[in-house]
Amino acid sequence: MTTVSDRPAIPSNSPEPPLSVRQVLALERVLAGEPEVVAGAGHLDRPVRWVHVAEAADVGVMLNGGEMVLTTGVLLAGDEEKQAEYIRSLHRAEAAAVVLGLGRAFPRPPDVMRRAAERCGLPLVVLHRPFPFAELTEEVQSRLVRQKFAAVSLSESVRTALTALITAGAPLQALLDEIAQHSACPVVVTNLAHRVLATAGERSAVDDVLRDWERIARQAGGSEGDGWIRAELGGRGERWGRIVLCGHRGDIATGRLLADRAAEALVLHRMLGGAAGRTWEEQSAQGLLTDLLSGVVPARQLLPRARAAGLPVNRRTFVPLVVRDGEPAELDRLLRLLGLRGLVAEIGGQGDGSTAVLLSLARDQDADALTEHFAARLRTESHRAGTVVAAADARTAWDDVPTGLREARHVADAVADSAPALDLPAVVRLRDVHLRGLVRLLRDDPHVQSFAERELNGLLCRSDRDLLAVLRTYLATGRNKSRTAQLHHVSRPALYRRLEAIQARLGVDLDDFEQAASVHIALLAHDAQQQ
Repeated sequence: MTTVSDRPAIPSNSPEPPLSVRQVLALERVLAGEPEVVAGAGHLDRPVRWVHVAEAADVGVMLNGGEMVLTTGVLLAGDEEKQAEYIRSLHRAEAAAVVLGLGRAFPRPPDVMRRAAERCGLPLVVLHRPFPFAELTEEVQSRLVRQKFAAVSLSESVRTALTALITAGAPLQALLDEIAQHSACPVVVTNLAHRVLATAGERSAVDDVLRDWERIARQAGGSEGDGWIRAELGGRGERWGRIVLCGHRGDIATGRLLADRAAEALVLHRMLGGAAGRTWEEQSAQGLLTDLLSGVVPARQLLPRARAAGLPVNRRTFVPLVVRDGEPAELDRLLRLLGLRGLVAEIGGQGDGSTAVLLSLARDQDADALTEHFAARLRTESHRAGTVVAAADARTAWDDVPTGLREARHVADAVADSAPALDLPAVVRLRDVHLRGLVRLLRDDPHVQSFAERELNGLLCRSDRDLLAVLRTYLATGRNKSRTAQLHHVSRPALYRRLEAIQARLGVDLDDFEQAASVHIALLAHDAQQQ
C-alpha cells in the first residue's frame, strides 16, 4: 500500500493550502477504509476542489475539474470498455482522483481501470473495507468551506491594511513591509527591465535574492511552483512593472491572492501619486543613496541593492557628487544625454536643495574630465547662478563611496550660502573650501558658537537680516564694494551707507584686516550653525 505523509506545516499568517489527494487519504475516516493507491501514485499532490459521489458511467460530463470522485463501480462491472472509458472521461474532465470502494462490484482492483489510470496519470485509489462515502464527503466539504472562508478573510485583511496605509499617505516602503509581513518572504518590485525599484522583508533574505538578481529573475521564468509568485503592475492597457514574492513557502493559491491584493494596492498608490509625487525609481535611488550617505548600513551590504537597481558596480570608478540648487529630474536627464551611468536622488529631506549624484564610470574613462564636463553642461543649461556641483575624489572601491558622499556634501554645504559671491570653479572640491570647510567642521563646538554670537550680536535681530546679507556678500567677495553693490542691485552710495550701519552696529572697522577676518569667521560659523 502506498503510504501517505502527514500534512506539511502551514505558516500561521496564511490560510491552510487546498487539500491534496494525499492529505485526503491521510484523514482518519479514510484510513479506516484501508485505502490503497493502485495507479497514478506520482500525482497525489493534486488539489481537491470538491468531493463528488457518482455511479453514472458518463460522470465526466458533470465535472468542472479538481473533483475527487467516489464510486462503487456497480454500473461498470462486466464491461471493460466502459471501465476504460470511465477513467478516460475523468481524465478529460481534469478530476483530481477516483476512489473505488471494493466489495459490491469489484472484489479486487480491476486491471483495465488500473492500466487506463496509469496511462492518464489519474490517481486511482481502492478501499478494501466498506466505507460510508457520506462521512468522507462531509469531512472534506467542511474543510474546504473553512479554507475558502479563511482565504476571503485573509484577502479582506490584506486589502484593508493596504488601503489604510494608502489613505494615510504612506510611502511605498510601508506598503511593501505590510505585504512582506503577510507573505513571510522577500518582496521585490521591478520595472519591465527587471530593475529593482523597491524591496521588503528580512534583510539577509532580501540580500540573498538581490545578490544575483538579474540572472535569477530571468531564470525563474513564469513558473510559480518554485514559490516565485508574480503579479503584473499597470493600468489602462499598459504594463509598467511587476511585484514578486520570492520563495513563498505557502501554497500557490495563497501566494497568488497576496500578490494580486498587493498589485491592486501598488497600482492605486502610484495613481494617487504617493510619496509627494516622486516616482518609484526616484524613491529607490533616494533610499539607496541615503543609506550610503548615513553609513548606518555598511556599504558592502548595500552592494546587492545597487547592482539590482541597475548601477554598474564591477570594476568601476565611482564619483560622488552633491549638487545644490539642481532638480533631480534635470540631473537625471543630463546623465542620460551625456551617456553617463549613475544614480540621482534628493537627499536631506529638509528642502535644502541638495541632490546626490553617484557616477559609475568605466576604469579607462577620465573621471575628472567627465565630472567637469557634466558640471559645465549643468551650469549652462540650468541658468541658475546658485547651482553648485561639489565633488569628492573618484573612488575605485565600493566601500569608499559613503565617505566620498559625505565629503561631497560637506563641500556643498560649506559654500552654499555664499556661492553667488564666490568665484567658484565648475566643480568644487575639498581643497576649494579652505576656511569655510574648517569652520563648518567646528560649528557644534560651544566656544565657536559663543564667539559667533558675540561678534555678530548687533546684527542678529530679525530686522537686520538685509544688513547681514550685505555683510556676507562683502566679505565673501574679498571686500569688493563694486561687486557687492552689483550683486545686491544697489548704488555705490547706498552700499556705503549700509556698510557704515553694519560697522556701527558691530562696533568694528571693516577696513582693518584683523577685525574684518574676525567678523568673517564669526559669520561663517553662524551660517554653518543654521544648516
